[in-house]
Amino acid sequence: MKLDNITVLDFETSGLDPARDRVIEIAAIRCYGGEIVSQFQTLVRFEGALPPKITEITGITSADLVHGMDEETAFRILNRIIGDSILVAHNAMFDLSFLHHALHRFAKRSFNNSFLDTLTISRARHTYPHNLKEMCDRYGIVLEGAHRSLNDVIACWKLLERMNAEQSVENDLNVLGYMKKFGMPKWRPEQASLVPIEIKYA
Repeated sequence: MKLDNITVLDFETSGLDPARDRVIEIAAIRCYGGEIVSQFQTLVRFEGALPPKITEITGITSADLVHGMDEETAFRILNRIIGDSILVAHNAMFDLSFLHHALHRFAKRSFNNSFLDTLTISRARHTYPHNLKEMCDRYGIVLEGAHRSLNDVIACWKLLERMNAEQSVENDLNVLGYMKKFGMPKWRPEQASLVPIEIKYA
C-alpha cells in the first residue's frame, strides 16, 4: 500500500473514559510520499488536578497544563491538519474515541476518515506483547520518551512503514480488533469493521 496522505496522532489523557476525561496533550504528524511534511504538538489546558497515576505514566503535571492551549482551539487545529487523510494510531480505538467525543462537543459531529490501527495489525501478525515500545523493539525502531505524544507518533509512523514494507496494510484499513473477554466496545467509528482478537503467545 502506498502510504500517502496519512495523519498519525496520539493523545495523552486525564483518564480512560473518553466521554468524561479530557485530552491533556496532542501530537499529530501529516505524511505524504513517505515524508513528514508537518507536525502539531501542544499541551492542553486542564481544569483540576491530574490523577497521580497519569503524571507517573506521562511525566505531565497539573502545573504543566495551566498555560496549555484551550481544548477547542487545539482540536480545531488538529481537525484542519487531519483533513481527508487516513488516520493512524497505536490502539486506535482509544485515540479515535477521544477524537469523536471532542469533535462532538465542539462541532456536533464526528469524523469519517479511514484509519489504520497499528495495534490491531501487531496482534494479527505477532505474538504478545504488542505495546508500542515492544513493537518498536521488534522492528529495530528507537522509541525514546514513550508516553509523550510526539515521540509516540513518530515511532508509530516508523512502525507502520516497516509493517507495510513487510506486508501491505491495505486490507487492514478500518479494521479494529477487540478482546473477546472484554466484549464489544461501547463506541466504534461507523466505518469500522470489528474483529475479535485472540492473543498469540510465544
